[in-house]
Amino acid sequence: MQRFPILIVGGTGAFGARIAELLARDAAIEVILGGRTRGALDAQARVLSGASGRSTGIAVLDATQVCGDDIAKTGAALVINASGPFQTSDYRLAQAAIAAPCHYIDLADAPEFVTRFPSLDSAARAADVLAVSGASSVPGLSSAVVSQHRAAFSRLERLDIAISPGNAFDPGVATVASVLGGVGQPLRMLDGGAWRTVYGWQGLERVDFGAAGTRWAGYVDVPDLVLFPAHDAGLPAGGPGLGTVRFQAGLEVAAFHLGLWAASWIVRSGLVRSLAPLAPALLRIKRSFAGLGSDRGGMVVSMSGTGVDGERKTLRWLLVARSGHGPYVPALASVALARRLASGLETRRGAHACFGLVGLDAMLAEARHLDIACTLEEKPLLRGAEGAGKT
Repeated sequence: MQRFPILIVGGTGAFGARIAELLARDAAIEVILGGRTRGALDAQARVLSGASGRSTGIAVLDATQVCGDDIAKTGAALVINASGPFQTSDYRLAQAAIAAPCHYIDLADAPEFVTRFPSLDSAARAADVLAVSGASSVPGLSSAVVSQHRAAFSRLERLDIAISPGNAFDPGVATVASVLGGVGQPLRMLDGGAWRTVYGWQGLERVDFGAAGTRWAGYVDVPDLVLFPAHDAGLPAGGPGLGTVRFQAGLEVAAFHLGLWAASWIVRSGLVRSLAPLAPALLRIKRSFAGLGSDRGGMVVSMSGTGVDGERKTLRWLLVARSGHGPYVPALASVALARRLASGLETRRGAHACFGLVGLDAMLAEARHLDIACTLEEKPLLRGAEGAGKT
């Protein structure tokens, strides 16, 4: 049987390794791990091969220097880019995949990177490939949740999305640097029908993540803040319909979160330009307190407005990941889409943000063997309960 070859760039990282693990379970898929360090690739390939009983390929390459010929030599039919951080990345790897030509998916959550990605549409269509950016928790999973439950509303007025990983999750330096780079930085948010400026990791409030607990959360800039207002019911941003779209993230350990909140004021004041250079030092501190917190993470998508019955209501979708399985959540959209491409079910072409491209059921099917559970709660919405967010 000829297998569908998928090159996972960043395949030894926190999310790339989990994507590789999920895809390696499929006998119809050939996994190729890509990255700059052969030793790490060889070690990860041995682990995957031992678990699947099939060979795992490797490709030593630098995502910042790669070209179409480099991708073509790997024999890949699809490139999944899990290398990040996307806040400082360009489209070189996506362009190389299109030139190869082969399909491309990335896990970007950087607003500018994802929202401008459709600029590659003409090239992708000419190459007869699908290129997708943002196949991660946001906007891939968040938009799938809203797409599935949007029909319950005649008028959707407010979205509140929040994510909080368990402290047991051990991110890499690049992931920490991308988080720290947003602390105290200005971002635009639709609130009460008007666009206003807020600041990263401010807007401090408590969010209930169900079995994962109630945690502090603050504003973070993600593609959803632009994509949801622009796409709701096909209306332009700021038009009738959605009046508020908020995204918040939180750290499980309160001292860590409140520390970032305090530091955000220093950055906002201009005394410090960015906290990103502190990533190695702060990651060492986090690892020294690995025993704090838990292995539980959560994600909440809250939708408020007028239901089809004319009554005001809120739908609250909650995902809770236990047993350290939270880091698989950002992998679900890319794995589900990759499986569709491998099976031939996915026939769309061009370059797109991953906004409503993958169904929620298809994503959650990839988590069926994981300790991940989802619930949906509906409750009446009281007047005044949907007020503006905090500064």
